[in-house]
Amino acid sequence: MEEAQFGTIVGGDVGTSTRWKGPSGDRWSSAGRRLARWREDSRNADQRLEEIAADHLSALHETLRADRSAFGLYDTACAAGERLAGALGSLAAEGAESEDALVARLVSEVGGDGGTLADAAVRRGMAAAVRDVRDMHPEMDDVMNGGGAGGGFAWDILCDLYQVFFADMVGEFLRAVVAEHVKLAVPVLIATDPEGRIADWVAEKVVDLAPNPCEESAEATDLAQAVDTAQSAVGAAQDPSTALSKIAESLVPQAVGKILGLITEETTGEEGAAA
Repeated sequence: MEEAQFGTIVGGDVGTSTRWKGPSGDRWSSAGRRLARWREDSRNADQRLEEIAADHLSALHETLRADRSAFGLYDTACAAGERLAGALGSLAAEGAESEDALVARLVSEVGGDGGTLADAAVRRGMAAAVRDVRDMHPEMDDVMNGGGAGGGFAWDILCDLYQVFFADMVGEFLRAVVAEHVKLAVPVLIATDPEGRIADWVAEKVVDLAPNPCEESAEATDLAQAVDTAQSAVGAAQDPSTALSKIAESLVPQAVGKILGLITEETTGEEGAAA
């Protein structure tokens, strides 16, 4: 069982550990070989690195389609997504004092203290998502500096945070995989940070696959209809913040399924045809 941070797996005996050599299989090996041959100063280096990133993402998707339990990533991502959905309501009411405080809170609440590779990817993905969403929404600083009129973060910020988290989690998982390939095969590439660039590309590639709770609720005729939908799901009257948190929670299986390649247009079409 993988029970450690990136790069190390704790063995069955106390005090023993071995370096995690990354996932195995032809698709992973092929992606690793392409990375080993990549050079930053080569012709079309950026394009080739994007292709290598796509290879790693495809390898991850194929692995999980063959075995949903691989790496523990699916279950870990679902559990983390549910915890994040539960935290959104309080963030809408309270906000945070600083970016560091927000990162620390969400990494703790969403990431937990598990030691698997997937757990570490969740924690790093959560921290990256806070930074990315702050870049998207400079107005977050107003809330963290005490200037927000409502005392908490606006829901458009929180919905973006929810969406970006899933993408960054996948990017951080693959960053770890690529980092191991670099260390084992081509340590000279460490200075060029290909793993960071690959993680960023992957996150940008999959972010739109994850549903946005605010956009999903906006598809209803009005907010009241969205609230009614959430109320019927929980069986009790709720305020809009609680409703959006419930909508976010209900979207977790779809978000995780899509970013991990388990739900695609093809599979959706097949389900529709079967119905």
